Amino acid sequence: MSSTPSSTRSRKQVRLSRRLGMALTPKAVAHFEKRPYPPGEHGRARRRTESDYALRLREKQLLRAQYGIREAQLRRAVDEAKRHPERTGDVLVQLLESRLDAVVLRAGLARTVAQARQVVSHQHVVVDGQRVDKPSYRVRPGQVVEIAPRSRALPPFQVAAAGAHRDVLPAVPPYLRVEIADLRVEVLRPSVRDEVPVTCDVSKVVEYYSR
Repeated sequence: MSSTPSSTRSRKQVRLSRRLGMALTPKAVAHFEKRPYPPGEHGRARRRTESDYALRLREKQLLRAQYGIREAQLRRAVDEAKRHPERTGDVLVQLLESRLDAVVLRAGLARTVAQARQVVSHQHVVVDGQRVDKPSYRVRPGQVVEIAPRSRALPPFQVAAAGAHRDVLPAVPPYLRVEIADLRVEVLRPSVRDEVPVTCDVSKVVEYYSR
């Protein structure tokens, strides 16, 4: 029997989780607990001391994986962050957190970043009453993100409205005001790095692109 696209995606996420040393999706958690080592025949072997380049590369891959973004998207975000007077790593995370798919995920309107991206691209999300289908759309403080009225009766959003995703997601960060039963979230202010539930040494990501 041939694999479905979703099962293929799931296996890829499991392998990526094992390679990066972090469960990236709820489904990857159980697999990662059973085999908490990199894939491949040498996965069980003790890791050799990693070079500085390898450490920076791994942190870059870890950040990309947690936001589900492409290399070019991350590079553009780093370039933009460098133009700000504040610390580049903090600004970088702030820019990534302002993505519409990130807001949808943090609010609990989706279970994974891949699902959040799909929800947006399938036109289930409105921002200040206007439909937006770009996951990379930057949400500004004061804007309100909601599931479109025509989509709210769909089963995935009824599940979200019941708060069912909170068992696998971090607590809602303080820069968001979420009314989950109404499938609504307001961005109160820019994020602060310490509040963002992302596991990564962002300074090493900046160093990677500064080499």
